[in-house]
Amino acid sequence: ILSILVLTGETATYSFSPPVGSGSGSSYTLSGEGRITAVRVWERYNYYIYGIQIRHGFTWSSVAGYSSGTPLEIELREDEAIIQISGKYAHYLRYLIFTTNQGRTLYAGQPYGHSFNMYPEHPQAELLFISGRYHGALTAIAGHWGTPGYYITMTGNPHQAINYFLEFISRYS
Repeated sequence: ILSILVLTGETATYSFSPPVGSGSGSSYTLSGEGRITAVRVWERYNYYIYGIQIRHGFTWSSVAGYSSGTPLEIELREDEAIIQISGKYAHYLRYLIFTTNQGRTLYAGQPYGHSFNMYPEHPQAELLFISGRYHGALTAIAGHWGTPGYYITMTGNPHQAINYFLEFISRYS
């Protein structure tokens, strides 16, 4: 099955933050239609990032990794968007910080390991979706940024959709 990509808006605002982490295990892509409206993160014994889930509009994605215990959560306000993902990693993601355009943050995990910082290349862009890998806990995360109005629907292999999207952007931007 070939992935389907639907775009509205200007393609010039799309940017990609490459994955950080060891990258072992199974791949995940947490995408949906509309803006991101909430993020949930499960941390394992206040130690590493065990699972993550994104809500677009009123629809929650599947959980990447595992959902065990009570998640840490940020629900975004009207006109609020995620504009930065930062944190630390060793083999697993150890620490995640999601920052919004209204200065609010969601912190999870413990600050141990190599630092990373992800943000859009364009000032009007925001987080559209995330991808990465997990093996028990999360082992990698990547950020996909753009302006509201990008809606991505994927069928089949999520990596095919991402590769198709990146090829489309390079050809037509």
